[in-house]
Amino acid sequence: MNVVTPREQLSEFFSEGVAEKESCHFMVEKIHCAGCIKKIENTLRTTPGILEARVNLSTKRLRVSLVPEQITPETVADLVTGLGFPTRSFDADKLAAEGDREEKTLLKAMAVAGFAAANVMLLSVSVWSGHFSGMDDTTRTLFHWLSAMIALPAVGYAGMPFFRSAATALRTRSLNMDVPISLAVLLAVGMSVQQTAKGAEHAYFDASVTLLFFLLIGRYLDHRARSKARSVATRLLGLRAGRAVVVTDDGMQMDCEVDQLAPGVVVQVASGERLPADGEIIDGETELDAALITGESVPQSVAPGATVHAGTVNLGAPVLVRVTAVGEDTLLAEIVRLMEAAEQGRARYVRLADRAARIYAPAVHIVAGLAFVGWLVSGAGWEYALLIAIATLIITCPCALGLAVPVVQVVASGRLMAKGILLKSGDGLERLFQVDEVVFDKTGTLTIGAPVLTNADELPPEILSRAAALAAKSRHPLAQALASSAPLPATVKVDQVIEQPGFGLEGMINGHSAKLGKQEWVGVAGYEDRGSGGPEVWYSEEGGLPIRFTFADQLRPDAEETVARLQAMGLGVSMLSGDRADVVRVVADRLNIASWRANLTPDEKVKHLSGLAIQGRKVLMVGDGLNDAPALAAGHASMSPATGADISQSAADFVFQGQSLSAVVDAISLARRSTSMVKQNFALAFMYNVIAVPLAVAGYATPLVAAIAMSSSSILVTLNALRLRFVERKAG
Repeated sequence: MNVVTPREQLSEFFSEGVAEKESCHFMVEKIHCAGCIKKIENTLRTTPGILEARVNLSTKRLRVSLVPEQITPETVADLVTGLGFPTRSFDADKLAAEGDREEKTLLKAMAVAGFAAANVMLLSVSVWSGHFSGMDDTTRTLFHWLSAMIALPAVGYAGMPFFRSAATALRTRSLNMDVPISLAVLLAVGMSVQQTAKGAEHAYFDASVTLLFFLLIGRYLDHRARSKARSVATRLLGLRAGRAVVVTDDGMQMDCEVDQLAPGVVVQVASGERLPADGEIIDGETELDAALITGESVPQSVAPGATVHAGTVNLGAPVLVRVTAVGEDTLLAEIVRLMEAAEQGRARYVRLADRAARIYAPAVHIVAGLAFVGWLVSGAGWEYALLIAIATLIITCPCALGLAVPVVQVVASGRLMAKGILLKSGDGLERLFQVDEVVFDKTGTLTIGAPVLTNADELPPEILSRAAALAAKSRHPLAQALASSAPLPATVKVDQVIEQPGFGLEGMINGHSAKLGKQEWVGVAGYEDRGSGGPEVWYSEEGGLPIRFTFADQLRPDAEETVARLQAMGLGVSMLSGDRADVVRVVADRLNIASWRANLTPDEKVKHLSGLAIQGRKVLMVGDGLNDAPALAAGHASMSPATGADISQSAADFVFQGQSLSAVVDAISLARRSTSMVKQNFALAFMYNVIAVPLAVAGYATPLVAAIAMSSSSILVTLNALRLRFVERKAG
């Protein structure tokens, strides 16, 4: 086959184009803290035509929901750029490249500051030595001017990361953490020039350059640490395929950008390639690395008719896929949106930190001003008073407080996603930490929700094969379970099949009439129930005895272990189900669940959970994401097992993929650890300020010491949060 790439040949194939969307995504530069996010979001939300605006600090992604008739994406971009935050279309690759550039810029600035600091310090040592050996004023002033010649250009270059950020904030009439830093550095340099010009004994070029050096070390390490804690959403965006091979009706292959795909298009996915869009296999059988969706490392076998998702990797033979969703409509994009929404959620601790940081910024300048006035009034002299003010400006920067919660939330959500657990609620971890009882739904939660034949070993193989051949003509779950339990030999001929909804199937098998369905409909009389407790169907054929097929819902593989671990963690475990009491009792006994209720409607489940809440219980409801939506909403926190297609529809705070119930234990354990680390970070930030601020105001901390202390506090809370990446999850 020929591969055709010219755009003019593709344009006709995609002539219908892409429908207009009501959401758009941008990459925003120069955002450093919660204050930047608040300014952008508040401005956009008050703009006519914009329904919602959310900024993610980790991915630097701005998502805007808008009314196309009232405002255009270009207008939104211009509006945000006008606030001092350059905006362009979102691109994960560009984001990574920008992060690398920022890191290199910080490294260069740090190298310049370090080189200058070392040389200025040598000159300063000479001046200090000369003070005791009788250096004359002219020589000392010369050394000061030499220090200035080294320090001034170094400060101008190395300080640009701080100066640019501070200037942007001031232009938009706001404050950020770089304003007091820039002010402190410029005051120190300016005072040193003034002192040198008048031939004074002391200058502080060494302090100002070394101050910048340590600030840059702190900023670089902070950047590196936060890049390690970067949202998993950023990494997920990198899983998108860049190009696709489209197969036309006449068999021609055309190479195109993924953005040009549209629903209905057929694409070929070769071995080792990522799927470019969501779709359905129409030709070929293969295995997919679907860990992105299921959280499991075992490859997933797919065949014609199977639903597949963008970002998964084809591990086997080439397949043809008919596209059903592209771009922002794919499951991958949906997961990214949900992850970002969770990371941006305003939980109680996040709101507390944001409020404290907003109050803290103006308080920094007030405290520094009062320190300056106080020392000046006390007769210390304006130079010494200014040094105290500079140290106070630096040491009171609220970086640690601003990082205390968000960095933990980002790391925690990434750890959950690595295990196939999607955090959908911003305060989900906080509420999950508080739970003291876990309530499970039965069908589809503790069990897989797919019936299996239980008495196949008791049946004649030829009868089982004929019944399975008839069952294969129906989509009913019990019929499908029966059909999958036995081989379908070519010698069995099935025709004239009629399905009676609610009753069963009838047809001709090898020329003889047969029925498969309910006991009464099949014509079985006088049968005494032996109490199997599960669903059943009956099969009868002309001239033969009726055969009973019994089914049971399989427990999830680790259901018993999960319930035992939850009980060992001190949590109460109970079960609610709409199924019959005898069926629920069997499951409860097997799992050692003493508290259970059966035959419940959705409303009755909600009433039961409300009753527990009135008793003061904090309930985690674990149920099917679609069928148990009211009960999930009624719980203090909620989790749902779901297939990929259920993710966006589930009402749960957490959605876990795959067959394992251990996700419940993992999520609770991580919630406990992350909440503990948030409290630790608050304690660290509080203790830092309680100790550092009085020392700076009292004159016991020079600007250099203040810079080291401020950088260390920010790095400390970030590294504390990063411990979540390495801690083993234990049930306790």
